[in-house]
Amino acid sequence: MNSNFDYFVVLAEMRTGSNFLETNINAYDGLTCVGEAFNPHFIGYPNRDELLGMSLAERERDPLGLLHKIVDAPGLAGFRFFHDHDPRVIDPVLKDQKCAKIILTRNPVESYISWKIAKATGQWKLTNVTHHKTAKINFDATDFTVFLDRLKSFQLRILHELQASGQTAFYIGYEDIRDLDVINGLANFLGVKQELAGLSKNLKKQNPSPLLEKVSNPREMERALQSVDHFGLSRTPNFEPIRGASVNRYVTANGVPLLFMPMPSGPNMRVKNWLTALGNGVLEEKFTQKDLRQWKRGNVGHRSFTVLRHPVARAHAAFCRTILNSGPGSFPQIRKTLKRVHNVPIPDDINAPAYNRNEHRAAFLSFLKFLKANLSGQTALRNDMAWSSQASIVQGFGAFAAPDMVLREDTLETDLEFLAFRVGVENHECRAEREDFPYSLDDIYDSEIEAAAQEAYQRDYMTFGFSAWRA
Repeated sequence: MNSNFDYFVVLAEMRTGSNFLETNINAYDGLTCVGEAFNPHFIGYPNRDELLGMSLAERERDPLGLLHKIVDAPGLAGFRFFHDHDPRVIDPVLKDQKCAKIILTRNPVESYISWKIAKATGQWKLTNVTHHKTAKINFDATDFTVFLDRLKSFQLRILHELQASGQTAFYIGYEDIRDLDVINGLANFLGVKQELAGLSKNLKKQNPSPLLEKVSNPREMERALQSVDHFGLSRTPNFEPIRGASVNRYVTANGVPLLFMPMPSGPNMRVKNWLTALGNGVLEEKFTQKDLRQWKRGNVGHRSFTVLRHPVARAHAAFCRTILNSGPGSFPQIRKTLKRVHNVPIPDDINAPAYNRNEHRAAFLSFLKFLKANLSGQTALRNDMAWSSQASIVQGFGAFAAPDMVLREDTLETDLEFLAFRVGVENHECRAEREDFPYSLDDIYDSEIEAAAQEAYQRDYMTFGFSAWRA
């Protein structure tokens, strides 16, 4: 084999056919794809303890060490990489011209529905059709928009880096992975002259039915997809990098010229309840940028605002809602990885008598220490908006339009009263509701927790002038 490359990467996503593609790549002499080498929850494949002699814990400490092992592996080795894999690896890989880039894509609606079905059935691969499981899923337009935004953002990042460095990639669509000529062409791109006589028959297509037959609400799905701006027609032309503004999270009240831009893990339900009262019980959400521009044009004199929360309180809210909680809004995979890789002492059951205040304090303090590493780009887990710095989120708002006002939770009642006055509507009570369970921050807060929060959120403390939560 005479290759121009030292290794390769398959840039893909879940439910794009990457398992099938990997199986066929591995059928060529001299080519080895070692799975999801940088998946933050496992190494290579689920239930594997090591890859190329490196454990998950060792990879967490030194991800580039594993990359070097892949480069040094016999023949030409590579791996699959998705948008939520270790962020410390993607930049050096994209910049390395000795790394062959294979970009695998699929219709995002098909990927999304396939992913939801796999989650519902627990079946991620099918090798024997007699074991096939199926389910109809409910198409959630908001969830799909978030899913689509992540895919687009990752693809734009890849495209920009390849263009800026003068590289080209081998693009392959889901529809092409069962085309023998295309697969042999991919091998040729990697420097392999061998041609396969046929493709693997081990993996079976899991959900061959038409899209509309896979969902329980096909009409709602059709209506939701009609609002997707496939060609960017509503985007104002500019020459700055394209960044997601997350306008689908924004909230307005019926007949009230106020636009609320929620801060993830902020006092959002409190503000939404206030807006509901102002709008006679009707909220409007799930905007596209086109919808929002129309709303702005139709509400002359409007005011937009967001609400900051103290970093300690916000981190605690994120911890309780996404990590301790096992219901809607939780991150079960991240929870497992925090417990297994980062040694965060998360209980199996937060309602167990053994989980007392001291246990909760220890778990939250450990989570804050993880946040310091995560926000510094030193972990394999994604920097989720639930706990990313508020400064970065406010900066992101500006990609569409910066908020007129940045309010504070500790003065929220008077701030909202002023906002209502400014737009000429009658103010309503703004009730505070407890959001953190099973223990409040007040139950566990001390100087050590404050110090850990300041270590993790130095940018927010500096940018917004926060002092200690309880001076």
